Amino acid sequence: MNDTIAAISTPLGEGAIAVLRMSGPCALTIADGIFRGKVSLREATARLQYYGSIYDGDRKLDEVLMTVFRGPHSYTGEDVIEIAGHGGVLIARRLLELILKSGARSAEPGEFTKRAYFAGKMDLTQAEAVMDLITAQTDIALRSATEQLEGRLGQSIRELREKFLELLAHVEAWIDFPDEDIDPDSVDVLRTKLRHATTEMDGLLHTARLGRVLREGYRTVIYGSPNVGKSSLMNLLLGQERAIVSSRPGTTRDVIEEVIHLGGYPLRLIDTAGVRESDDDIEVEGINRTLKQVDRADLVLQLLDGSAERVPVSAGHLLVLNKSDLGIHPTWDGVDAVRISCLNNQGLEDLEVAILKKITSGQVRERDCAVAINARHQSCLVEALEFGAAAERLLLANQPPELVAEELRGALSWIGQVVGEIDNEEVLGKIFGTFCIGK
Repeated sequence: MNDTIAAISTPLGEGAIAVLRMSGPCALTIADGIFRGKVSLREATARLQYYGSIYDGDRKLDEVLMTVFRGPHSYTGEDVIEIAGHGGVLIARRLLELILKSGARSAEPGEFTKRAYFAGKMDLTQAEAVMDLITAQTDIALRSATEQLEGRLGQSIRELREKFLELLAHVEAWIDFPDEDIDPDSVDVLRTKLRHATTEMDGLLHTARLGRVLREGYRTVIYGSPNVGKSSLMNLLLGQERAIVSSRPGTTRDVIEEVIHLGGYPLRLIDTAGVRESDDDIEVEGINRTLKQVDRADLVLQLLDGSAERVPVSAGHLLVLNKSDLGIHPTWDGVDAVRISCLNNQGLEDLEVAILKKITSGQVRERDCAVAINARHQSCLVEALEFGAAAERLLLANQPPELVAEELRGALSWIGQVVGEIDNEEVLGKIFGTFCIGK
């Protein structure tokens, strides 16, 4: 990481401005060589913008605002240059080409944040929060990413790691000084402390579901027979005509997927083909895809014709009775279901409340969003929890302390990986490879 990297940091396309970023030991030299303003960038005051022009030799490319961030007081910990030019696709590309020709190289996805991580500017949970912040689709997801970027999750992990270090130190003392008069009750104390630590870890693991919902959306499948109003419900929830509505059965042949925001949560809404017996090969394929979506769903809205006689329903699904404008059939009396009318736009508020109740399970608290772990954190903590449980079993069985210490070291190793104690470059490459270019 001794070279200088550069990238366009704003999205591709036309806009008011395009921002290019450079970071590395030669960033100031490269920028000073192509920028003409009232002062030399080497003498520029950090964090002030300077107006001037970018030249490729004698050819003027663009008028820009140039900002200097001197290391180590910068995002990456290195000298950083940000160039704000006009937002055309071609001019931004020409500016980048000039910078690369002058000695920089193209940044890899996430490389600026990766350098910030290696410079100790943030731990790995904070680095991942940068991408969560960029991709946040709701206020709750945004708040969760902001809390993680500020270090709330990292702090929780470090506190957990300190508890395991304390436990390991106690066991190591037990091993190194066997002749010392160690309180016989110390094993019970160790077990109690270990149980508290593993309980705390288990609490973090319980936030994984919320983390997945905030990052990926809650997979909600609209399921039912043909002509019960699935596509109409999809359109009403979206607030636009997205799915084709027809009185002809079997109109929807494929899966239609859109994201809406409900109560601050992203809802991945999936309209599916109606399920029935069919000899049509294309419709059968659509039905098979529907069943696959149902298997993968976080929530299934089983939509039925409430005006028709009661039919068997699937356990675990949220039952929705449509066509209430035609009157609900007496056989549905006493059945726990949300009653709506897609034709008259009735009952949708009740449906939204019922969906939100399913999403939160009545247990998610706003403060849980501060430490909503992702799939990588979950994988590490699951491994750590297994090592912790093994250590507890050994203590209960009065096994040698050397064996207990080995299990505690395993737990510490996996806990450390959450915040970035990772030696494997391939693992880090996968994490930062999910970032956009220029970030």
